[in-house]
Amino acid sequence: MQTLLDKSLSSFARVDLLQGPTPIQRAERLEQWLDLKSRGIGLYLKRDDHMLIGGGGNKLRKLEFHIGAAHEAGVDTVITVGGLQSNHARLTAAVCARLGLACELILTRAVPKDEADYELNGNVLLDQLFGADIRVLAKGSDSLAQADIRAAQLRDSGRKVLVIPTGGSTPLGSLGYARCAAEIAQQETELGLTFNQVVVPNGSAGTHAGLAAGFELLGRGTSIVKSYSVLSDRDTSAARTLKLTQDALALMGSDAVVTAEAINIDGSQLGDGYGLPTSAMQEAVRLMARAEGLLIDPVYSGKAFAGLLADIRQGHFRSGDNVLFVMTGGTPGLYAYRETFQQALASKAI
Repeated sequence: MQTLLDKSLSSFARVDLLQGPTPIQRAERLEQWLDLKSRGIGLYLKRDDHMLIGGGGNKLRKLEFHIGAAHEAGVDTVITVGGLQSNHARLTAAVCARLGLACELILTRAVPKDEADYELNGNVLLDQLFGADIRVLAKGSDSLAQADIRAAQLRDSGRKVLVIPTGGSTPLGSLGYARCAAEIAQQETELGLTFNQVVVPNGSAGTHAGLAAGFELLGRGTSIVKSYSVLSDRDTSAARTLKLTQDALALMGSDAVVTAEAINIDGSQLGDGYGLPTSAMQEAVRLMARAEGLLIDPVYSGKAFAGLLADIRQGHFRSGDNVLFVMTGGTPGLYAYRETFQQALASKAI
């Protein structure tokens, strides 16, 4: 049966980059480590790191709609922006390589880290392997303005150019996670359960906003989604997420009203700022690795999982609750943070 959400999404062009739903798996070892099973709480993982292009990750869902629109417009060149270790930039480069589009990345030194691995490894190395043309700007630079200037130059030479903002987090890009909400709902039916909370990191807000808009159109409400801010303070993240949720709903033709109170964001895990390690993040990454043999990144999912661990330990969930943690990918970033983790491991801090 086609839902209102399915009908709303069907009018938008989309390029299939996922090749099917990403799996949901029960985190049985984590349930044992965290004493969840005896408390009647189920912990599940939505494996959005489990995608075939470019190392996978949540940005591919947003790119499905951006690149769909680009194909309709006959675009031959894509320009996007982000931090030096941007997952979105890496996946944009990978998608462009796969589809034969030229790709230019305008990256900013957004994190005060200058170790060799941060400068040259992780996503930076992969950007180069995927053949992107890379330009790096100083911290504080307006990368989107520079992208627009470069796009104008290319258009003057006859190229057809698409500029994608940070993280692909526009109303159009957010439709990728509205579609993910429908995917999760279908998987709930198949698994015979209902998730009481869906947990994600919140950077440029598109993942949270898209899920919130999707669950709103499914009649579940937006507050089922909880995110942990990793880019900005809680209030800034909440305002950004609310607007993007409202804009995504409007784009899909909905007149649903979403209030600030219905946007569920926790600012406790940001630490000293975007991309800067916290001890809680390092412990969360280690626990996921040692309990489940799975990797989460240090910038996004690592901090979000640290927040979920804190909620679990503080008794925020009750018997019968099922929690879904969305693993948003970004694991190449682990290699950019080699020194951070090796120092912690050597000192037995994690």
